Amino acid sequence: MRAVNSSATATEPMTRAFDVTVAAVQELSPNFRRITFGGYSLRGFGVHGETLDLRVKLMIPSLAWDGTQLPLPVFHMEKSGWYQEWLATDPAIRGSMRTYTVRQERLDSVYPEIDVDFVMHFDAAGNGGPAANWALNARPGDALTLIGPNNRAAHCVTAETYSGIEWRPGLAQRVLLAGDETAVPAISAILESLPSYISGHAFLEVPEPGDFLDLRSDADVEITWLARGASIGRSRPHGELLQEAVRAAVPEPGWVGIKTAAGGAGPEPDDVNVDQDILWETPARMDAAAISASRNPGKPAGALPFYAWIAGEAGTVKELRRYLVRDVGIDRKQVAFMGYWRQGKAEL
Repeated sequence: MRAVNSSATATEPMTRAFDVTVAAVQELSPNFRRITFGGYSLRGFGVHGETLDLRVKLMIPSLAWDGTQLPLPVFHMEKSGWYQEWLATDPAIRGSMRTYTVRQERLDSVYPEIDVDFVMHFDAAGNGGPAANWALNARPGDALTLIGPNNRAAHCVTAETYSGIEWRPGLAQRVLLAGDETAVPAISAILESLPSYISGHAFLEVPEPGDFLDLRSDADVEITWLARGASIGRSRPHGELLQEAVRAAVPEPGWVGIKTAAGGAGPEPDDVNVDQDILWETPARMDAAAISASRNPGKPAGALPFYAWIAGEAGTVKELRRYLVRDVGIDRKQVAFMGYWRQGKAEL
């Protein structure tokens, strides 16, 4: 365990802007492209532990009329208002900010690198969002700015010191992971980190069978891939297969392994308008009132034997939140619900 200088942590910002370049591009499947970012600045990146579902911000450059990338603004991360400063910059030159998961890291290498897996979303006309368009044309040597954790600012040598990580199972030995393609990188990284005594299910819904990736885990977790586009040519609605799989795996109130002190079904969770607000409810972010009103107010988050992590399209996540909390009766302190995106709504 490495000692952390307390005087440094008082002045260091929790996040930093890292100038990186594309080191490699790899086609993982029809809808996943891995881009490796490298840079000596990444020696200052990290969370002193497993990256798990670590989120970072990628600053996608705007393009000039001739297709060349415009220079990104300088990010003064030591200022608390850097994000507002970025918003106030002319949208034509500030670029686009998108959130991604660190899939793998090699920060101890002579030339530090991290991998980020992009979902290549495009409509029938071939149009995608800023990140997918950028990733489609990315080549080694392309420059980018990444905003992520400053490892010198961590207050403790654990991954939990950075707010970009939500996976916190506590004492749970049985887990449920469920997500669409946007959550595949996070679920994959989490599975690789799990010890052998953990059991449970992982459900990953993707566009087509060609997107099934080879995942490895020491844990006794059953990994199930779900393809919306079947070989018979009929595509299922987004999130439908995921909901069916979760309902089958967690079928009724009092399900073995998650039975609570109260027993039976739980209360209706607070309604969230996913078209206007971000659905992001995790044990670490629940306020004191929500925790005291939970099914087991005497037990802190992570004290029960079951933990669930649900992420992806916000409408699907909302339905699974209602089912798991209300119908099954899982304590809200034992579930992380994260709406990564919303159909029909562009991410900032």
